Amino acid sequence: MFSVGQMALISIFSHLFFIYMTWRLVMALNIDYIFKKGRSGEARVFLLFLTIVIGAGVSRFFLEVLQWSGDLTYLF
Repeated sequence: MFSVGQMALISIFSHLFFIYMTWRLVMALNIDYIFKKGRSGEARVFLLFLTIVIGAGVSRFFLEVLQWSGDLTYLF
């Protein structure tokens, strides 16, 4: 369906897009009560890592569904 280069480019943009969308959603949440006072740096790093994990997972799901839908042509 796609060449290797095209799939790599789509994967990069997909990961960046979903990580960005997840970051925007995480920043909209009020989760200050979870972290100790004075630990804002550690809280930001934790939220960054959490955002990357969630965003990359959603992106991977999106890319797999895209791949599977392209592979359906081999079913018949």
